[in-house]
Amino acid sequence: MAGGGKKTLKKKYVVRLTAEERSELRSLTTKGKSSARRIKRALVLLAVDDGDKDAEAAERLRVSLRSVERLRQRFVEEGLTVALNDRPRPGKAPLLDGHQTAHLVALTCSTPPPGRTQWTMKLLADKLVELKVVESISDETVRRVLKKGTSNLGSFGNGASRP
Repeated sequence: MAGGGKKTLKKKYVVRLTAEERSELRSLTTKGKSSARRIKRALVLLAVDDGDKDAEAAERLRVSLRSVERLRQRFVEEGLTVALNDRPRPGKAPLLDGHQTAHLVALTCSTPPPGRTQWTMKLLADKLVELKVVESISDETVRRVLKKGTSNLGSFGNGASRP
């Protein structure tokens, strides 16, 4: 460079908050009704809008430099709401849908098979397959589904027990 001048890098994603957005972010950071992640993101956006360098904001707010850069990009490309919120996370689809779960719970509350005083996880799994509610299911899956609901499998009298 001629003249020994310093090269300044222009940010590709420049955060420019409107007065309404600043007000919303300030409110979000002072009320304490949001998740820590949302509050931290709001603080980062306010800091970079105030002119803090990414590295300064990252150090002061204890986030990575890359997090600040990604947040800038999300704000510019997708808006404030998207920038503040978590993206949906991938995960395994539930093994039983709502209808199948309801069938399992109803079965659990029904009279156990002849010769049994209560349902076991294995009996419930086998019955669901027999009734063609599902093609196959393990007794452990039955246990987990019932545990997620309001069933208390350790409770006497609810009709289900471990084998």
